[in-house]
Amino acid sequence: MNLAIRLVLVSLVAIVIDSSSSLAAPPELPTEALVLSATGGGGRNTLPVDPVAVMLAEKWQAPKAGDKVSVPGGKDRTWATTPVKNGAIAVPPGAYAYVPVKSERTQVVILQASGHSMVYVNGEPRTGDVYSTGYVRVPVALREGVNDFLFAGGRGPVNIKLLEIKAPYELDGGDLTLPDLRVGAATEYLAAITVRNCTTETIASLGIIATVDGGNPLNTATPSLPPASIRKVLFRIPAPALEKPRQAQLNIQLTRRANPKLFDTMELKLNVVAADAKHKRTFLSEIDGSVQYYSVVPAKPTTDGKKPGLALTLHGAGVEAAGQAACYAPKPGLYVVAATNRRPYGFDWEDWGRLDAMEVLGNASRDLGTDPRRTYLTGHSMGGHGTWHLGVTFPDRFAAIAPSAGWVSMWSYAGLRKDKPPSGGPEILQRATSPSDTISLMKNLGPLGVYVLHGDRDDNVPVEQARIMRKELAEFHKDFSYYERPGAGHWWGDACVDWAPIFEFFSYHELPERAKVRYIDFRTANPRVSHEFQWLRIETQIRPLQISRVSITYDPEKLSFRGITENVARLSFDLAMIEEGKQFKVDLDDQLIEGINLPKNENRVWFEQKDSKWANVSQPYMALKGHHRNGAFKDAFRNGVLFVYGTKGTPIENAWALSKARYDAEVFWYRGNGSVDILPDTAFDPKIGLERNVILYGHEGMNAAWKPLLGGSPVQVGSGMAKVGDREIKGNDVGMLLVRPRPGSDRAMVAAVCGSGPIGLRLTDRLPYFASGVGYPDWVVWDQKGVIGSGYFGNDWKVASGESAWRKE
Repeated sequence: MNLAIRLVLVSLVAIVIDSSSSLAAPPELPTEALVLSATGGGGRNTLPVDPVAVMLAEKWQAPKAGDKVSVPGGKDRTWATTPVKNGAIAVPPGAYAYVPVKSERTQVVILQASGHSMVYVNGEPRTGDVYSTGYVRVPVALREGVNDFLFAGGRGPVNIKLLEIKAPYELDGGDLTLPDLRVGAATEYLAAITVRNCTTETIASLGIIATVDGGNPLNTATPSLPPASIRKVLFRIPAPALEKPRQAQLNIQLTRRANPKLFDTMELKLNVVAADAKHKRTFLSEIDGSVQYYSVVPAKPTTDGKKPGLALTLHGAGVEAAGQAACYAPKPGLYVVAATNRRPYGFDWEDWGRLDAMEVLGNASRDLGTDPRRTYLTGHSMGGHGTWHLGVTFPDRFAAIAPSAGWVSMWSYAGLRKDKPPSGGPEILQRATSPSDTISLMKNLGPLGVYVLHGDRDDNVPVEQARIMRKELAEFHKDFSYYERPGAGHWWGDACVDWAPIFEFFSYHELPERAKVRYIDFRTANPRVSHEFQWLRIETQIRPLQISRVSITYDPEKLSFRGITENVARLSFDLAMIEEGKQFKVDLDDQLIEGINLPKNENRVWFEQKDSKWANVSQPYMALKGHHRNGAFKDAFRNGVLFVYGTKGTPIENAWALSKARYDAEVFWYRGNGSVDILPDTAFDPKIGLERNVILYGHEGMNAAWKPLLGGSPVQVGSGMAKVGDREIKGNDVGMLLVRPRPGSDRAMVAAVCGSGPIGLRLTDRLPYFASGVGYPDWVVWDQKGVIGSGYFGNDWKVASGESAWRKE
């Protein structure tokens, strides 16, 4: 039977499964599996054309030993028999393992697997556990008879267990986000726990009841959970009376809110800590409404009357924020705050890791009452890279930075390549990763203090990474220190993060008052990522995602500004230092604009370049591209992002849309501790929640939300066709990504993960858009041969005013 049809049948088994019936033991695993060597999917391959995913959209037949699979641009791959030993299979990275599982009946079981990057279960993609955390236990729907499991190899052997469900809705304590309760803090706390929907129906009426030490309960409604899904959900912990440090008893109950019924319960220990002790704090992320945490090392009191400073520290790969904070001794007058990167591996402190770091900085600065002029940045290993990355990206937020054992960029260390672009738009694709290019933004560090620390025997991050940066800094920087620790490896104890000379270096640095800044030299790769330095703001670019620069000097005696620009279409100044009624002049690129007044009740003035001529203009329309909404595609996954899947297509298309939306939510949970709302198009109201970004799954004919959200887009995808401006591509094997402004909103965006038919939809299955170092422009369209075209919209969000590149046929 065609597996795409089988997928539809599995999605309909809710009419058969009675989740309250007696539970049977899960099926046993076979003793042999089949392995297919790497096919080109996975990793940081931006647009993988995975022949296995294509086979799932066409006529799928369970493979046999010796069967061959054609791989684009390479040799055929052959399925070969391999043993399954106690649930373990040797699966090389990028390879597939086919595991047939025979079930005696239709049922839902828990799949606990590790070492894999993802798995198809009867054609439905499910998240993997590439880092072998052990907490990935997802409910999967099985049919009576043979069920097809296709595991994609990740790191090391793939270990598989099928577990019995205990209840239709379950708690899982393997992945918790919990705060430390603080003595004297009479406040409710935020926490998160994973919940499984072990039925094949959407559930929207659950709640979590939390009590501390048997006190008053606090009930939190959970969001809806799609069929056979797992989601990490927020719950609130009541504020108990806390008089001394101890361990408190937290009881959690998962219930049905209407017609109350208890499904699951769990008891946990919570740390109660003194106000001056190291502790974890939780907060609500604006990215997706999830609960995240950071750790705090409180400042030692001082008698100087100053506000305390704040040092933000970034952990290395595989390290928790709490573990990072534990390495630091308390500092006089300085809080040390450890952000999470959303996970121990997270996003290399780029993308959502970068957003997390800045969310933590904002929350901690406000809650701890620190001095914004005495804010510092440090980190080790991956966190050392994060220190470089955040430092060059947000140079006006930190008075000094100190990377320890840090690598430079995805190109110098993580294996990305800057190849000579062939036709079809890969240069445009590659440009989408330009915010990761540390070296191109290096001179933003000019006003900051920089302390570089590295062991000269580091066998993990070679010391050459530090030496590259020393050479770069030496060409322009006047305030940096460099120290190679003789004989030291990658980790040489707490001192390689809590290094006394770093904090002494920090103590000599403060950010200047904005009004006293006279010279700015600032670069950005994308104003949506970073747009501001002191009183200067780069609003929009001429060529999207190429480096933009403004170098400008302010003369307060002459009330004049003089500067040069590169790749800047619009900029603005926040001129609180100029008195109301005073006229000033601006010289940009040797074009003098005189007699300028501040707008009434405004400190900000805007300048725009058209046809190479600069002019003072009024505030631009928010509908245009700008720092508030600029693209590219990955930027849509923020602002309380919501996934909306189509239900108006064919049964095969509808089944794909639901499973793909659920898969993306699972991947974002696994990689980024995420918690994303998923709705069918029939439950989505485009007039509500206009501040939220929306991701649509499915094309124009299968998603009812397409017309109200993307009906006016110059890029369209429908059954059997894709269209970009006046250019039309025909066929059912075209995949597309697209991002646009959300109608009716000044800031929100709408993106689409779509295809022109079953094959085109399947081509999006394994796109690594949640991996750092991977980028996509405003739109990209491809087929089984590779990229057809890609591009950026102009600042008016039109194709004609933007940039496009097309494959030469």
